[in-house]
Amino acid sequence: MPALIDLRRRIKSVQNTQQITQAMKTVSTAKFRKAQRLLLEGRPYWHTLLELLVDVYSWTEGYLHPLLEERSEEKIEGLVISSDKGLAGAFNSNLLEKALSFFEEKARSSEVKLVLAGKKAVSFFKNQPFSIDSKYSDNIEKLTPDEIREIAHHLIKLYVFQKVDAVYVAYNEFKSILAPRITISKLLPLVPAKEEEENFFIPGWEPEVFSILNMLLPLYVESQVYHYFRESSTAEQAARMMAMDNATKNAEELVEDLTLILNKIRQASITKELLEIMTAVDALAKI
Repeated sequence: MPALIDLRRRIKSVQNTQQITQAMKTVSTAKFRKAQRLLLEGRPYWHTLLELLVDVYSWTEGYLHPLLEERSEEKIEGLVISSDKGLAGAFNSNLLEKALSFFEEKARSSEVKLVLAGKKAVSFFKNQPFSIDSKYSDNIEKLTPDEIREIAHHLIKLYVFQKVDAVYVAYNEFKSILAPRITISKLLPLVPAKEEEENFFIPGWEPEVFSILNMLLPLYVESQVYHYFRESSTAEQAARMMAMDNATKNAEELVEDLTLILNKIRQASITKELLEIMTAVDALAKI
């Protein structure tokens, strides 16, 4: 019966898909655990560096470093961090739509240029009315710390040489495996927290404070950019893990539904055949 053959083929196809999604979920789970470990190990460093930066800045009595200089936002540089691969639910689409809306709003009063990281961002913004300063779409997942540092240095140079007046970063921040938090953060200029009403006295350190600040501020920007990439990577693997888990469950439910339909058709066919046999037996008995 053609209907039975079609159902069996469809069930087999769904089962094959289920095996693929299950395998992808296993791979994503392993990658997620590694990315989450690296992220959690690095968070104390990022927070401690910020606290140290605020303390050192408070010793300078208002020294204005080039990375702290606030200017009217006539030219803006945006860094958008997406992924290279799909199959991660709305991980990329939600981020790119929000980034587009944000930079369109900024473009009303400022000139906007973008640095794109990830094939999805490159593909999305190539048809949008923004100048692309640079793009990184060759295996963004495996960018080395040195390569990420180059991106940070590029943004620092643009700001220090006053080619841009502000730098914003759009990325997915990892909060839980259920859903990432889309974040658009202002990277430059740096705005230290307000100085607490406390007198600092550092014997013998005063002449070196400015040198320390000159070293810490670029280091902080580098660490922040690295942090954004780590957050995005962890959120991506979590989103893909959940998407593959949902796909596997949906495939399992679909197989159950198709199997039920198949059994009903088979039962109806058997019942029909039995009725035909009983009808034939009755007809023979009357002869």
